[in-house]
Amino acid sequence: MLHLIWMFIVGIVVGLIARWIMPGAQGMGLFMTGILGIVGAVVGGYIARLFSKPPEGSPVHPVGIIMSVIGALVVLWVVQMLQH
Repeated sequence: MLHLIWMFIVGIVVGLIARWIMPGAQGMGLFMTGILGIVGAVVGGYIARLFSKPPEGSPVHPVGIIMSVIGALVVLWVVQMLQH
């Protein structure tokens, strides 16, 4: 249970960074910002694994937070394109 809470807190931070970088008003609350960060982390992880595999036995990719923000930016961009 604590893992899920920690994942949501990190998701909020990643989502806030992505919303700060992306121009425009996104109009989402704290919960949706956390979901954005979590989905961005999944997307960023897939993008990172396309270019390089993490070291054997490593649970996360070394560039995790950076790729999480990039993944969140991709998700935010797609959502904005679908709304227009």
